[in-house]
Amino acid sequence: MTEQPAPRPCASCPYRQDVPSGVWAASEYAKLTLYDAPTHAQPPRLFLCHQHDRDDDRARVCGGWAGCHDGDHLLALRVAVSSGEISVETADAIRDYVSPAPLFASGAEAAAHGVREIRSLSPDACTAIRKISRNRSDLTA
Repeated sequence: MTEQPAPRPCASCPYRQDVPSGVWAASEYAKLTLYDAPTHAQPPRLFLCHQHDRDDDRARVCGGWAGCHDGDHLLALRVAVSSGEISVETADAIRDYVSPAPLFASGAEAAAHGVREIRSLSPDACTAIRKISRNRSDLTA
């Protein structure tokens, strides 16, 4: 995994306000809300950018996730530092991250937008899905 978060949320980031609805599966959008929970109830794993497989050398923390959620309250950051998955410096960079693109104010807002048109995809959503499919080996048609 690359040490720093993505410099900007990718063009298909589920946290970006300008990404079409329905680009990701409903199960992926459901994950976003989990990081809104109180710290003790959050997932312990870092939320990585959807552009690459988790085991890809280019995998990195999602810029949208870093920019949307308060890093001081992210269980995943605490676990990743204590387990040696990331350095303290990387955790600080994630906490200090400011997105250059407008993001939803919470995972719940991003998820609600994401699933709104999931059954009737726009042409822009279809284009985004095709681009993602070229980069990810773990997605099925």
